[in-house]
Amino acid sequence: MNITKPQLAVVIGLTIITIILVYYYFQFSLIQQNAPPSQPQQVVTPEGTDIFGVNEIYPTKENGREWFVNMQNPKEDDSFSISSNVPILRSALDNKAWLINNTQVRMNVVTPDGQQPWKNIEMTGYIKIRSIYQSNQGSGAGGEGSENENSVIPEITFRARGGEHSSNNPCDGTALNGGLQVLNREALWKKEIWHTGGYTDSKGSAIATQDPLLGRWIGFKVAMYNINNDTGVKMETYIDDNNTNQWRKVNEVVDTGGWFANGSDKEFNSANCGKSKDYIITNGGPIATFRADNLAFDFKDLSIREIEAP
Repeated sequence: MNITKPQLAVVIGLTIITIILVYYYFQFSLIQQNAPPSQPQQVVTPEGTDIFGVNEIYPTKENGREWFVNMQNPKEDDSFSISSNVPILRSALDNKAWLINNTQVRMNVVTPDGQQPWKNIEMTGYIKIRSIYQSNQGSGAGGEGSENENSVIPEITFRARGGEHSSNNPCDGTALNGGLQVLNREALWKKEIWHTGGYTDSKGSAIATQDPLLGRWIGFKVAMYNINNDTGVKMETYIDDNNTNQWRKVNEVVDTGGWFANGSDKEFNSANCGKSKDYIITNGGPIATFRADNLAFDFKDLSIREIEAP
């Protein structure tokens, strides 16, 4: 069979087009597999509830430590403090909630002497965002001085596994940070190996909700627990999107190494903490913090529980 030059050109052209289409098909499939989920996954919570009636993702460890905010007056609790003494007021919109309004909010729960520090835990809180600061207007948290600490991004963050975040003791300032960025409704995790030059880039980015967060109650919950015989750590984020006590899983992140601080080697090593640049935070810490940046919001039913790790 003789093939003319025009026919050969058509065959070659169709072959090239086919190769291109197959290439882009597999590229698109790969992108879809690696893309963060746009909707949180439905989860079934255990039967257990806390003292506020909030569903627990994981049960409290036998004889494990629990902390619940004093809703009558949070500041009457000796283990609870707010950095820079930012004031709180009983909410005029919900007399069962409290209002706090500052560019930097750090509500800390410390470990009493003689008790185990926070490590494998579930942190929970209900938040209603009233307004957003358009820019960072001061250092309301008392000298926390990095880009991550003085964030201009309106964000809720629950963090644990460290001590005081201070330039006086930078190596104590480790943290696993489960965040929810308010404007783009994105949940993510960051690791802080020391304060403030040991931050990593974020992991686990996922859209937590399709609805704007301003002006409505949501539940926010993070869990963190060690895995693989305490050689790694798993972090999970959950949301009660409709304030119905129905929790959905937004993301999960596993750190078994390779999650590096994003600064230069010179900056990272300047604190002399003796930790690797991808240090895995399997240690506990005496302080757990409910953090917010550039937000005015109501809060209620905050809790931290030591969990039975799965």
